[in-house]
Amino acid sequence: MYQKRKFSGARPSSHRSFGSNRRSSRGRSFTQHLDINSFINKAVIVEEVDHFVPEHEFSDFLIEEKLKKNITNKGYTVPTHIQDRTIPHILKGQDVVGIANTGTGKTAAFLIPLVNKIMKDPKGSVLIVVPTRELATQINDELKGFAPGTGLFSVVCVGGTPMGPQLRELRYKNHFIIGTPGRLKDLIERNALDLSQTETVVLDEADRMLDMGFLPDMKFIMSKTPKDRHTLFFSATMSKEVEKLIHEFLREPVSISVKTQDTSKNVDQDIVRMRAGEDKLQALENLLHKEDFNKVLIFGRTKHGVERLAKTLSVRGFKADSIHGDKSQGQRQRALDNFKQDKIQILVATDVAARGLDIPLVSHVINFDLPATYEDYVHRIGRTGRAGAVGKALTFV
Repeated sequence: MYQKRKFSGARPSSHRSFGSNRRSSRGRSFTQHLDINSFINKAVIVEEVDHFVPEHEFSDFLIEEKLKKNITNKGYTVPTHIQDRTIPHILKGQDVVGIANTGTGKTAAFLIPLVNKIMKDPKGSVLIVVPTRELATQINDELKGFAPGTGLFSVVCVGGTPMGPQLRELRYKNHFIIGTPGRLKDLIERNALDLSQTETVVLDEADRMLDMGFLPDMKFIMSKTPKDRHTLFFSATMSKEVEKLIHEFLREPVSISVKTQDTSKNVDQDIVRMRAGEDKLQALENLLHKEDFNKVLIFGRTKHGVERLAKTLSVRGFKADSIHGDKSQGQRQRALDNFKQDKIQILVATDVAARGLDIPLVSHVINFDLPATYEDYVHRIGRTGRAGAVGKALTFV
């Protein structure tokens, strides 16, 4: 018998990604050979990027009326491409592989039909596995918007804070468990998390989880779920390793790809060429003093380098903070909130810490350190030029 709890949509919990600093040895220790010309690309301003016309409206989907009302209250009118094509298949219970760029609305693409599924069968449960604590928190926040009046509960199982609060939350019924592979594995091994009755599993940003070295943990977690589960798989790329995972984890999946191109047409890309003897930090400072650099995300390669740069910029009079794997979840969330609310001008981040973040109106992305791979570059600059706005990306070379 579960204790009665006051419903508040999705319950908060400790937010930290176990293994945020883990990286696979292959292709991560050294910067791959990158063509500098790939960092130069003028934004193409078009009225409609894809000229996509959805086949459905949200009111067309066979979902509960309460959920339709919550979707409307969130301000959603017509589905994005990935939502339009994916939701009908998930509602039918089919396994789905979704290949989509970040910022395409894929979170709602799986949350909406899964919330509907649990509303129809409250005894059910959904496991959502993601690479980072920030993405887990972001998904949980979005879930809250769909959950009012549904009686659904969720728990976020990530690291960075004591495990105690998560252990306590797991004693109750949770319809949605959102977590990172390392912490989920720990909870399973402690017998605090039983997935034997979990009918639905979502693997979000699966390619990034592979890149971070989570493959053994993912296999362990999936082995604890029913063989006849409903599995949804989302990735920005389709490599041989990703194809192997799909073959291993999914049954006759419907494949949906809405990926248009590697880099956004809405991002004006250029380089900042440094000559021998030039002061890189001074060059950065000169840029940041320019009037239009009002909300700047700066990427560095290492945790220590990111922290040092943020502190140096603060000493020089800029409102700056940092997010990286050595910071607690509370520190990272405060920095993110301050950046979103324009209380600080500059956020300095590592690739892993910033994965999957949706921050509105970022004016510039600056690659102070070169990315390790071109995929990392694409991910970085995708933080600007969102929702039809034109952004700018600069890379120091």
